[in-house]
Amino acid sequence: MTELKGDERIDYLLADRKRRIIQSPTVFSFSVDAVLLSEFTYLPIKRGRVLDLCTGNGVIPLFLSKRSQAKMVGVELQERLYDMAVRNVELNGLEEQIEMVHGDLREVASYFKQKFDVITCNPPYFKTTAPDKMNQNEHLKIARHEIYCDLNDVLKACSQLVKSGGKVSMVHRPSRLTEIVTVAKEHRLEVKRLQFVYPKLHKDANIILIEFAKDGNPELKVEPPIFIHEDNGNYTPEMTKILYGEEGSPEHG
Repeated sequence: MTELKGDERIDYLLADRKRRIIQSPTVFSFSVDAVLLSEFTYLPIKRGRVLDLCTGNGVIPLFLSKRSQAKMVGVELQERLYDMAVRNVELNGLEEQIEMVHGDLREVASYFKQKFDVITCNPPYFKTTAPDKMNQNEHLKIARHEIYCDLNDVLKACSQLVKSGGKVSMVHRPSRLTEIVTVAKEHRLEVKRLQFVYPKLHKDANIILIEFAKDGNPELKVEPPIFIHEDNGNYTPEMTKILYGEEGSPEHG
């Protein structure tokens, strides 16, 4: 039986009745950002190596393992989250495919001898501000604010660890797009695909999905936008399919 700690719970991975995930409201629970990044990411189907930086409780490798047999590694700085990620891999019997590493993104290039075909990252979105304006929960503060790594650290690590011609996928905030493009170029990462995500039809985009290619040509594709909610608050048909597949609702099955 899987050991749970504190206020942890075990959820199904959305409509997937085969994969489950340990979560905690005070330590880490995945958001729609992780689902969108997993859906957006290009993947080798059978072979190759995939790295997920800022892996949290390992949710993105769990999602990606549904679509690919490639070997995957997740890296997490926070020991408590790393422990959850390890137990999530064990819970789903994926030890042969997914490995978790407890480590600092800023030093991660020294951890691996081989480079990766694909890298994913859901990094902290917000620059550090006055302490009273940041989340007071230490786990959430570190996950959301650039305390232990900033945008330059993230893109530098991605560039160091992805093969030339390899793909890097990241989810972030549209307000930082100009900075992201500028810093990425400094690290030989060329933006190849963008997708804007909107909470509703007439609202500003609040999520952006970005794919880079290491040493890529400057040719950009903008994917069709994603709208998360209808005006009545329900998920749009497109978002329902992303979240729950063809089943169409979390209650299916």
